[in-house]
Amino acid sequence: MTTAGQHLNWGAEALWERLLPLLPGLSVEVLARVDSTNTRLLERARELSGTRDTPITRPGELERATPGPATPHGRRGADVMPCLLVAEQQLRGRGRLGRDWVSSAGASLTFSLSLPLSPSDWSGLSLAVGLALADALDPLADENTTPRIYLKWPNDLWLLDAPGHGRKLGGILIETVTVGRHRMCVVGVGLNVLSQPTPLPAAPELTHGYAYVQEIDAEASAPSVLARVAEPLVRGLLAFQAEGFTPLVERYNRRDLLNGRHVTTTLAEVPAGVAEGVDERGALRVHSGVLHHLVSGEVSVRLAPEDADAPAELPGPPEAHEPPGAAG
Repeated sequence: MTTAGQHLNWGAEALWERLLPLLPGLSVEVLARVDSTNTRLLERARELSGTRDTPITRPGELERATPGPATPHGRRGADVMPCLLVAEQQLRGRGRLGRDWVSSAGASLTFSLSLPLSPSDWSGLSLAVGLALADALDPLADENTTPRIYLKWPNDLWLLDAPGHGRKLGGILIETVTVGRHRMCVVGVGLNVLSQPTPLPAAPELTHGYAYVQEIDAEASAPSVLARVAEPLVRGLLAFQAEGFTPLVERYNRRDLLNGRHVTTTLAEVPAGVAEGVDERGALRVHSGVLHHLVSGEVSVRLAPEDADAPAELPGPPEAHEPPGAAG
């Protein structure tokens, strides 16, 4: 934990040297405090583009966004340079659906990565990001290794304590904005790294409490976790741009928290059902008499109370006869 006047050693130059070959033109910046790393990068992109009122979109809306006119004043090059922005403390961090994103200096890792991205299909992006983070923090030795970190569709990482019981480890917020003919993608990541003397108060929608990276890595610190996840995240984003989510389906299924579980949703037509994995375009499959495909931009999904409180088997890959899944 940092104290007033002290700052962590982030190794920004070494990180920049590792990532630059993957993202030419990259800058790595560390701020002691910021309102929101996502907000800061989005505002920067809009200001440089000369279109400060350009709308911001979220997953589920990305494919509907259309390129704008060429960036004015000849500033096309600098507008879309990638940036990794790290905040030791976020004062007004945001999560999906407008929820607060709690950040504590030294105990949390909060950062955003902005880069121009142009996949043929944006579906599944948040799951690809979650998978890159989970694999970096919790590598699986072989197909028989049981994961500790699971993914709760569409954008949360959970640490499993026991079959059927877990806590939220982190979250992802993806937003995009048009810059000339390009689409700038801003991937925000928040991870709880160190437990605190005074536990974080659980948000009303979070009944399971929080987990911390130090529970699976006793030597973890915010800078060491950033060094561990940054390159896999970048490689995951570039692979997603080239290949989409389909090649990741099998790996995602191994970490799918909801698969086979009773869930409730915010959609009137699907108030409850049983999650049956994800399809190849990033939709959550929920069976409630008929099979529904839910898109992340339209719905929030929770474990149903009977699954949240009662012991159950850890979710595993689907049965051999099931089609492969994906999410977004």
